[in-house]
Amino acid sequence: MSIQIPRGTQDILPGTVEYWQYIEQKAREICRAFNYKEVRTPMFEHTELFQRGVGETTDIVQKEMYTFTDRGDRSLTLRPEGTAGVVRSFVTHKMFGSPNQPTKLYYIGPMFRYERPQAGRFRQFVQFGVEALGSNDPSIDAEVLALAMQFYQSLGLKSLRLVVNSLGDAESRQAHRQALIDHFKPRIGEFCSDCQNRLEKNPLRILDCKKDRDHELMKTAPAITDYLNDYSREYFEKVQKYLTDLNIEFVVDPNLVRGLDYYNHTAFEIMSEAEGFGAITTLCGGGRYNGLVQDLGGPETPGIGFGLSIERLLSALEAEGVELPVDTGVDCYVVSLGDAAKDKVVSIVNDLRQAGFVTEKDYLDKKMKAQFKAADRLEAKYVVVLGEDELEKGVVNVKDMQKGDQNEVAITELVHYLTNL
Repeated sequence: MSIQIPRGTQDILPGTVEYWQYIEQKAREICRAFNYKEVRTPMFEHTELFQRGVGETTDIVQKEMYTFTDRGDRSLTLRPEGTAGVVRSFVTHKMFGSPNQPTKLYYIGPMFRYERPQAGRFRQFVQFGVEALGSNDPSIDAEVLALAMQFYQSLGLKSLRLVVNSLGDAESRQAHRQALIDHFKPRIGEFCSDCQNRLEKNPLRILDCKKDRDHELMKTAPAITDYLNDYSREYFEKVQKYLTDLNIEFVVDPNLVRGLDYYNHTAFEIMSEAEGFGAITTLCGGGRYNGLVQDLGGPETPGIGFGLSIERLLSALEAEGVELPVDTGVDCYVVSLGDAAKDKVVSIVNDLRQAGFVTEKDYLDKKMKAQFKAADRLEAKYVVVLGEDELEKGVVNVKDMQKGDQNEVAITELVHYLTNL
C-alpha cells in the first residue's frame, strides 16, 4: 500500500519550484530596497500566543488551528499566520530597545490552517509578510502598502484592486461596537450560531461572516467610518493622501474589517480582478495592530503589516497569463567519448561549476547521440564535446546549441572562452 500525500498539501517539484524561488527572490529584493530585514520564527508556538494574539473569537482559533499536546503536556500550535510569531519574537528579544526604529521585518515560510482545500488554498501554504513596529506615522502605513503593490507589479500583475478602510482607535471602535450590537440584536436569531456567539464578544466579526453575508442587515449595518473620532479620521485621511502622492490607486470600503482581532486604524486588502481567477479574489490582507505588542507582554508599541499567500499569487499569475522569466535549463552539457575522456570530463565539469556555470554530464554510459538528446532535454546552451582525438590534442569542441556554431577550444582556455561568450 502506497502512502498518499496529506489532504490540503502539495509537493512542489523541479520545473515548478523554480517559479517559487524566483518569487521569493523578488520578495527579498524588494524588502531590501525598503530596508526590511528577514526574521525566521518557529513553525510552532505555544497555543496561547495565537489565542491572545489572533483572537479567541476568530475562525482561525476556533476552527482552523493545528494544535497538539507535546510530551511535556504543553499545548502547541502550528503557526496559522505570521504576525503573532514575529511580534512575540520582537518582545522576546527586546527589539524595541534598538536605537534603529521602527523595526522593519519580513518573513517567508509555511503556515498551517485546517480548512476545506480549494483552488489556491491549502492546509499548508507559504506566506510572505512584512511587519513594521514602532511608528505611529501614517506614512509607514502607505509604505507597507506600496511595498505590497510594488511586489505584485514587479511580477507582472496588472488586474489589481487595493481596498482600504479605517477601523479607528479604541474610542471609535467602542462607539461602533455598541452601534453594531443595537443593529443586529433584535434579529440575531436569523444569523448563524457563530454570529450569535460574536454579538457580545466581538460584533465586528459578524460583518466578516461568509454564511450570512447576503442578509439584509449586513447591507444596512453601521459603518465604522461614521464613528471615527477626529484623530482616527485625520489619520485615515493622511494615509489616503500619501497613497495618492505615491500614485497608488485605491478604493475605500467601509465594510472591510479583516478576520483577525488585533487590527485597528488602517485595514486593507489587495484583490485580483483577473477574469477566471475565482470567487475568492483576495490576494493580500493586512493592517495596523496598535496594542498587540502590549497584549503579548511588551511595551506600548504600534505596528502595521500584511501577509500574502504565494499559492494565491501563482493562481493570479496564471489567470493573467503572466510568464515569469525563469530559466530551468543548463549552461553546459559535457559529452565524453571513450574511457579516458570520461575520466577527464570529471575535472572539466568541476572547473565549469566552480566558475559559476550550470553544468551537467552523462552518468549512464550513453552513446554520443543519446548524450546530445539529453543535452536537448536539459535545454543546454552549449555542448562541450571531448573524445579521444580531442583529449590527445588537449582541446574540446564547443557547440552553440542555438546558433549551431562549433569551435575548437583548448581545455585550459574553456572557462575563459565560455565566460567571454
